[in-house]
Amino acid sequence: MDYNDCLKFANDNPVSFIATMDGEMPRVRAFLMWFADESGFYYHTATSKSVCKQLMNNPNIEVCFYHAGDIMAKNMMRVSGRVEFLDDAGLRARLLEERPFLRAIVNGPKDPLLTIFRIHEGEVQFWSMADNLREADTPRIKFG
Repeated sequence: MDYNDCLKFANDNPVSFIATMDGEMPRVRAFLMWFADESGFYYHTATSKSVCKQLMNNPNIEVCFYHAGDIMAKNMMRVSGRVEFLDDAGLRARLLEERPFLRAIVNGPKDPLLTIFRIHEGEVQFWSMADNLREADTPRIKFG
């Protein structure tokens, strides 16, 4: 498997679970990834949300993508890395075009409530029940 397999898995299974740190407490929540490409895994949120504040305080993150299917097949992918916040007018306009439901929440692409972030460096690890008790031996794919 290579990084292109990781991108395909993420784009085919965009519902993911994001883990952040809130002080000493881990926090996990489901998140809909926007897209993944060779430059990283892209997400968006509101600057007012606690997940945004947690990532600003500590940009380390782990995300888990899951595909319900054969539990012995590679049905889970973990992405560990660091978040980078992006202030790119083109990306913001594209986001509102591709996700029109956001227009009910924000006042256009310049609204400071809207923030885009990506996991731009780290490592990816696939997992299945066939890998159970062999987590340390499963290959990791570095990116960024």
